[in-house]
Amino acid sequence: MSGNIELLSATLAAARAEDRAALIAYLPAGFPSVDGGIEAVKAVVAGGADVVEVGLPHSDPVLDGPVIQTADDIALRGGVKIADVMRTVREAYEATGVPILVMTYWNPIDRYGIERFTAELAEAGGAGCILPDLPVQESSVWREHADKHGLATVFVVAPSSKDERLATITAAGSGFVYAASLMGVTGTRESVGEQAQDLVRRTRATTGLPVCVGLGVSNAQQAAEVAAFADGVIVGSAFVKRMLDAPDEEAGLAAVRSLAGELAEGVRKR
Repeated sequence: MSGNIELLSATLAAARAEDRAALIAYLPAGFPSVDGGIEAVKAVVAGGADVVEVGLPHSDPVLDGPVIQTADDIALRGGVKIADVMRTVREAYEATGVPILVMTYWNPIDRYGIERFTAELAEAGGAGCILPDLPVQESSVWREHADKHGLATVFVVAPSSKDERLATITAAGSGFVYAASLMGVTGTRESVGEQAQDLVRRTRATTGLPVCVGLGVSNAQQAAEVAAFADGVIVGSAFVKRMLDAPDEEAGLAAVRSLAGELAEGVRKR
């Protein structure tokens, strides 16, 4: 079975055709439980998310701030495995029909086996992977297997990336480019600064891929600001915090669905 990279591309193109940015939601698998994580994905899509990133919980998440680290710790203590991540992708995709990517650090894939991981992700209906710590110059074997299975390879660019480096990264990637709005880890911010707009401009000069901005967006106003210059708005910590702060799982699902609705309105006010 082939993965859903074409669905991802079509979804981002459809948002652009509507003259808006896509809303991309991030949620970790296994949080607050495996079943709860699947329901959370359904909830954000019901609220208006166009694409979902399912996080593979990791014990050393170098890009993630304290909110997502807390959720990852809960998932890992609950015994989440890669099989649970694949189950989350499969059931979320079957229930929603939206593109589902996995965001993961490289070590779990390396230990699991590249061919095994890509084959299982494609079979589950996944659209691809976001790989924040895989160096582009060491990614050829991964990309070969991802291409074979119809999966996108999404790399992360940062404000510190020089133009030449941006060109190297975007030439190797597929699906979209993940533009980190600032130097640092995930988390909500008071503002998503001008660095992000400049990074999107410089990245677009090197590629025809959509450029989606993550790190720091937490409300509709910020989503609208980023949607004015980006092809997609990526939100993670704000969703996870709503789940962490909720008194119970049902309230958490209602909270993330509501936030997705607010953010979906935001990306349409560009």
